[in-house]
Amino acid sequence: MTRLQTSFYCASLLSLACHGGAAPVQEAAGHNILTEAEVRAGWRMLFDGESTSGWRVYMTDGMSDGWQVEEGALTRVGNGGDIITEDKFESFELQLEWQIAPGGNSGIMYHVIEGPRAPYETGPEMQVLDNVAHHDGLDLLTSAGACYGLYLPSRDVTRPAGEWNAVRLVIDRGHVEHWLNGTLLCSFDLWSDDWNSRVEASKFKEWPLFGKARSGHISLQDHGDRVAYRNIKLRSL
Repeated sequence: MTRLQTSFYCASLLSLACHGGAAPVQEAAGHNILTEAEVRAGWRMLFDGESTSGWRVYMTDGMSDGWQVEEGALTRVGNGGDIITEDKFESFELQLEWQIAPGGNSGIMYHVIEGPRAPYETGPEMQVLDNVAHHDGLDLLTSAGACYGLYLPSRDVTRPAGEWNAVRLVIDRGHVEHWLNGTLLCSFDLWSDDWNSRVEASKFKEWPLFGKARSGHISLQDHGDRVAYRNIKLRSL
């Protein structure tokens, strides 16, 4: 038996031992694709990597040319407005990756309801930002990963502008966790006394519907800068 054959034989035995003789779950190849294990666990893609299907501009029935699919990413390329999912969600885990331009700003909002002027008037926001070159990065409350203006991140774990950052956002019956690049940055409870006092002490007190909805759309913010999102997937909790 040659060295190559021996290596292959040992690897095959290890695979059988780990999987009890069953074929291993196939991993997703590339981006915007679920693994078989993720499908079984209830995950769904919110972006297919090829079209803007499932998304529309806030308070409209359609999509803007300011959002395009570029290299498998949902990308803000021009004036496009904030976009929202067609569907609404209550308790869920959302995972995605974002890439921001130098000096750029965007955000991920949830429990957004339509009616007010903008999504941020109803939906809490996980900040997306180039912490180094944008002035909001000087204040932890408005830096990347923060619950914008309300809960600051424990530290800065962002990668340089132009690189991809991995988000895990959990909303579980009011309990919220912001994860970025594998690090838990902040956690809090919607509608708690602490939440209510922070909202009352912030600019959000001017908007009576802010943070009140128990379910709603997910929104990606157009803040005037180039930003790209990919591998956007969600499972209900």
